[in-house]
Amino acid sequence: MVFSPLPLLCTAFARMWCEYLKENMDESLWTHYNGVFFQKYSHIHKEKTTLKEVPHRALECMKENLTMEDKDWSCCPKNWTSFGSNCYFISVESGTWDESEKKCSSVKTHLLVITTKAEQDFIIQKLDENNAYYVGLSDLQGKNNWQWVDQTPYNESATFWHSGEPNDLSEHCVILHFRASPRKWGWNDVRCNQHQKFICKMMKIYL
Repeated sequence: MVFSPLPLLCTAFARMWCEYLKENMDESLWTHYNGVFFQKYSHIHKEKTTLKEVPHRALECMKENLTMEDKDWSCCPKNWTSFGSNCYFISVESGTWDESEKKCSSVKTHLLVITTKAEQDFIIQKLDENNAYYVGLSDLQGKNNWQWVDQTPYNESATFWHSGEPNDLSEHCVILHFRASPRKWGWNDVRCNQHQKFICKMMKIYL
């Protein structure tokens, strides 16, 4: 177990800083400042408690000008990539569609839901052309009734099927797949028991 002196140093520094302010401020100003300090400390403590519920061991955060009250940082789990208000994980292992969704669900996320061309274009820049990746779109009833795993409405105007797809009523799951001719990424329906890599998606964590 690695011991870090940082919490002790921060606590000591905060104590020294408070003593300095107390000695050099008039009583009314100190009371105000101390109240603000206590509120921020309480907020940080609350966020720390919240983070215990997040099933990720490490977060990578960026300071942003957020419109949300008391939120200054946007975070994604370590080794995930960020775009807009979301985080993405591209797997190196393979599984069936159901196994892939369960793996995403085990860390409180879901298979990739694509809602815009900008999101599609961002994701494909991160992918290996030699692999295919499950996304969170399926027609499990076999009635050509495509549905996203998070209940996002299926929008025909924001779909990125390869030409001629979907083309088989026995193929109920969707992969993001690269075709050599023409050189293009797109969606392809496949049998759900195929083993493919997968992409998970979650909303950013804001602190």
